[in-house]
This record gives sequence, C-alpha cells and structure tokens, in this order.
Amino acid sequence: MTLQPSLRPLVVAGSLEAPHTLDIFLDYVCPFSSKMALIIDGVLKPLFESGGKYAGKVKAIIRLQVQPWHATSTLTHESALAVARASPEHFWPYSLLLFKNQGDYFDIPASTLTPLQVRENLAKLAAQVIPPAAVEEFKELLRLKSTPNGGNAVTDDLKYTIKFSRQNSIHVSPTVLWDGLVANEISSSWETKEWSEFLAAKVKV
Repeated sequence: MTLQPSLRPLVVAGSLEAPHTLDIFLDYVCPFSSKMALIIDGVLKPLFESGGKYAGKVKAIIRLQVQPWHATSTLTHESALAVARASPEHFWPYSLLLFKNQGDYFDIPASTLTPLQVRENLAKLAAQVIPPAAVEEFKELLRLKSTPNGGNAVTDDLKYTIKFSRQNSIHVSPTVLWDGLVANEISSSWETKEWSEFLAAKVKV
C-alpha cells in the first residue's frame, strides 16, 4: 500500500519500490507489538535490505496503531511522527528505543504525569538517538497550537494513520497485511522459521 510523503520513513525494511508489501500495525505501549518490532529488526530487515534474499522484492511499512484505552498511546505515536519529520533516518532507531522503554508509558507508571510531562520525557528519550538540532524541532512539532483545540504540527499525520487503520478495520496490534489483505496467521511469536516459510510461499517476483 502507499504512503503520504511525510510518512515515507515508516518504510523500515526494504525499498519503497518493492512490489510486495507487509503493512505491520503496531502500538508503542503494546507488549506484543514490542515483540514484533524486535522480529522486524532481527529477521525481516536482513531479508529485505541490500544483499538479503528478498531485497527489492518486499518492503515492510510500520503502520502506527493508536490504542486509545492506553492514555499515553496517542502521545507516544505523536512523538514517533515528530521524529519522522525532524530526523527521518532515526524513525526506526527511535521506535526500537521507545519499545524498549515502553513500560515507562504503561497506564500505572504514567498515571501521575500530565501530557506535557509525558512529552518532555519523550523528548529526553528522542535525544538519545537524534541530533541536538533535531531535538529542538521535535519539541516544536509537539508544541500545542495557539487555538484551544488545534492539536500540534503532527496532528494531521496522526489523523492519517488513524483513518488508515479505521478504513481497513484494524482492531488489534499487531495486525499484519500482506499485499493489502489481513494475514491472520502471522503472530508476534513468529521467528525465523515461520517467517521464512511464509515468505517462500508468498513472494512471487
């Protein structure tokens, strides 16, 4: 599936032009999404990147799946979208770092923090992987607009990701689409063996 230009950093494995597509819906405060992220990084990226078995054939796109019953889900997803704009090449390293530290944003640990405090903590986290100048842009992107209910500079990107999930009836994370269709057999527990078998059966180019 396609992406609006501002979200091209969400292609985290393989080339944008690859004919086959894995759309992988993840939520930053979902433990199962965290497991899937590690598999993307350790199993799929080596297969899809230059020199890999499926280089030029398959790409993996991270689809941000806000789960609103977790109070910080929107805030964590906003932060990733801000990194995608401020320092696009660091979107995936930041995502992995956020998954590694997701426990800090679970319901109870974050329950005493205001949204502004959560955003400040996310800025400190982002500063571990993005350049200092990008950190300032990150903060500016997340700064609330002057109108009372106007959101911030990444609100439109967030709306796009949510609308994309809704129109495809995505309910749980992780959910994976193969060439636009839900692949219910894919699980966050899959490792090299299962992914190798799946790709061998599905890749047709």
